[in-house]
Amino acid sequence: MSHGRYISSPREQGVTQEIALEANSQCGESMPSEKKKNGMALSDKKNGHAAVAVMDKKNYRPTDKEPFMNERQREYFREKLTAWKEDILKEAKETLAHLQAENENHPDLADRASSETDRAIELRARDRQRKLIAKIDAALSRIDDGTYGYCEETGEPISLRRLEARPIATLSIEAQERHERRERVYRDD
Repeated sequence: MSHGRYISSPREQGVTQEIALEANSQCGESMPSEKKKNGMALSDKKNGHAAVAVMDKKNYRPTDKEPFMNERQREYFREKLTAWKEDILKEAKETLAHLQAENENHPDLADRASSETDRAIELRARDRQRKLIAKIDAALSRIDDGTYGYCEETGEPISLRRLEARPIATLSIEAQERHERRERVYRDD
């Protein structure tokens, strides 16, 4: 189920561009009912002219007006999750390099304790991010198998606003609230 390709060259990217095809009226040539420009089908349904707005991927935001989890939305969330994962991995490499460079023996006991505390905090943060990468990978797998965006508990669509804010969400807001209430009840016992 392909709706065309995404624009990928630097020249094609940028602010939304409009591609307009016009029939060559001087030569009396009429435009065929469908042409391809850079792999994207452009059609002239009305008066022999076609105009297709090519959205820059960076400006696209999923809306409720589109069919839920259509190919474009899935690709949007796939790219968002992949970029998030790449940022986390980049930060992890920087942290590793920083920790290796800071592997000094501090003569002062207070300096050593402070350095060890900073190191422990940084490693704990990286461990949380390692778990986050597992959740991102699970979300990418759900995109591939077609279950992304649907609540694991109810099977209902998760709102686009929630997915935008937390792309790894597996529960709708209502199901998450029920889950947290149950958790609180069991914790209070």
